[in-house]
Amino acid sequence: MSPVGAGLTSDSWDAVIVGGGLAGLSAVVYLGRSHRRALLVDAGESMARWEPIVENYLGFPDGLSGRALLDRGKAQVRKFGVTTTHDRITRLTREGDLFLLEGARTYRSARVLLATGLTHLLPDIPGADHCLGNSVLFCKDCDAFRVRGKRIAVYGRRNEAARYALAMLAFSPSVTIVTDGRAPTWDASWQEALKEYEVPVRREPVKELLQHHGRLEAVVFQDDTTLEAEAMFTTRGDVYHTALAEGLGAAEDEEGQLMVDGDMRTSVPGLYAAGCVTPANCQMIIAAGQGATAAQAIDRDLFDESLRRHKLPRVEGQGALN
Repeated sequence: MSPVGAGLTSDSWDAVIVGGGLAGLSAVVYLGRSHRRALLVDAGESMARWEPIVENYLGFPDGLSGRALLDRGKAQVRKFGVTTTHDRITRLTREGDLFLLEGARTYRSARVLLATGLTHLLPDIPGADHCLGNSVLFCKDCDAFRVRGKRIAVYGRRNEAARYALAMLAFSPSVTIVTDGRAPTWDASWQEALKEYEVPVRREPVKELLQHHGRLEAVVFQDDTTLEAEAMFTTRGDVYHTALAEGLGAAEDEEGQLMVDGDMRTSVPGLYAAGCVTPANCQMIIAAGQGATAAQAIDRDLFDESLRRHKLPRVEGQGALN
């Protein structure tokens, strides 16, 4: 990617895409191929970079790492001449017909796509960070297949923890919920299901995760008892990176995700969102699809505006046709 400031010759852009994960990369591929003056602003914090192996992205039957998938996307972006820069946007405002994006530099754009994603919250337990992406996991749809037949711990105490634990029974007969000293708050219906399927619940506070080179071996409780486990799915929660949109009053759902329509438009005209910052299931391939959808909508929107303002490119060497 270009260093900050390199190649930034436009006073204003057709579209600025904030976020260089799968949604952002997919969007700028489409915008570049549409001959739009698009700028990708990437802080380099896509959650995809933590995935050691991605096996559910169509077209890669042998799987590949999240970093490799990102690198392939960046190479594809370069092929279509999109300008990219490493920066962190800290403020988004309106300035007349344009958006003003402020980071290490200031950028102006007719349209903005937020592909800022989310951050999964790790358990606040020693050893968890060493296991991130290897044996401490967040997504059943992404990673349950990887740990089939293994001893699985599910960290949490809400409805999602109960749902995850019961769903994991399709992959392993050894599933235990760990609440880390907190009382469960799942609904009575989930409690009945856990009881029916005899899913153990360990309520003791957790001391640490025993691991070796990122491979979980056991959950160690404060009383020094242990639970043998080879994988942990955590349901502690997510932080959605919506602050830029909130400054413009964009609507959010009860989870704190940006509300979008079928074209990925937010409630703020000209502002779009795609990927894990929206209510979509947070999957890489879904994020990429949303990025493509948003880019096509932005391209159509810009075309319609140019048509209204009589600013489309004109046929070379010919006057207006009667």
